[in-house]
Amino acid sequence: MKLLRHLAIALAALACACSPESKTDELTGAEGLTTLRFATDWRAQAEHGGFYQALATGEFEKRGLKVEIIQGGPGVNVPQLLAAGAVDMGMGSNSFIVMNLAQEKAPVKAVAAFMQKDPQVLIAHPDQGIETIADLKGRPILLSDASVTAFWVWLKAKYGFTDDQVRKYTFNAAPFLSDKRVGQQGYVTSEPYTIEKAAGFAPKVFLLADHGYPGYATMVLARDALITENPEAVRAFVEASIAGWRSYLDGDPAPGDALIRTDNPEMTQDVLDQARDKLKSYGIVDGGDPAMTGRMTEARWTEFLEMARGQGVYPADLEATSAYTLDFLP
Repeated sequence: MKLLRHLAIALAALACACSPESKTDELTGAEGLTTLRFATDWRAQAEHGGFYQALATGEFEKRGLKVEIIQGGPGVNVPQLLAAGAVDMGMGSNSFIVMNLAQEKAPVKAVAAFMQKDPQVLIAHPDQGIETIADLKGRPILLSDASVTAFWVWLKAKYGFTDDQVRKYTFNAAPFLSDKRVGQQGYVTSEPYTIEKAAGFAPKVFLLADHGYPGYATMVLARDALITENPEAVRAFVEASIAGWRSYLDGDPAPGDALIRTDNPEMTQDVLDQARDKLKSYGIVDGGDPAMTGRMTEARWTEFLEMARGQGVYPADLEATSAYTLDFLP
């Protein structure tokens, strides 16, 4: 019901976007705060903790914003909501999504990256002699359709993996647990923990970012219209989110966790706690340097684009700078 309510809100916002009122008038509420609708890429979880923390602790409000977090899920397509104007800002899960939008000339740009390391991992059984990612070459690997056109491109380029290894991943660990030869995709903050709880063993976990994968994750995307018409609101959102993430990881996460569990009642505190611990121990959010929270660099985006272009994913004339702006970072 919560997801349906959020979808209804998004559709109502889309109808409003079609009205003749100016965007500035629409965004300014009676309280004098600028209203921003921010869509996440999945149901509320610790991987969104900094945004919920910023909302719960008033970081958005003290900067003049009234932020509504629209929870994602299987039926929510963040790029479509952004392109249609149903939301003002949204979450870009990985660098391929952002670059795809640039290739399609969508009026959207990344304005911050809140995971310096993409949390994507490959998982293997612990008793199969698999000690490195390279040892998974030739073995079946469970991948989602989206992953085949994303980090799988990098794995093929670096390790010589081939498409005949791909098996369909439906976000169910049963096929992995039933066949010790099989590898599986996952997030370092999620699947390893659920597998260990279900099967009683700790799987082998390989964080792609620690082996050279150059993509960002959990980027904040803003519509070009918002960037042009209200750059101060974009800057305020980024600043509040940085404060929220630092508070969530290094302070008391209880306010953010409470909002997460309100939005997603299926979420349990033990899952939140272990995910937050993984975000910290692996340096997912800041790469091990708190000053890097939210940051992006031209060099990193260029490296990512060159990697993907080398595999024929993007044309030679696509410019990395069409996908992002650094104007709103500290």
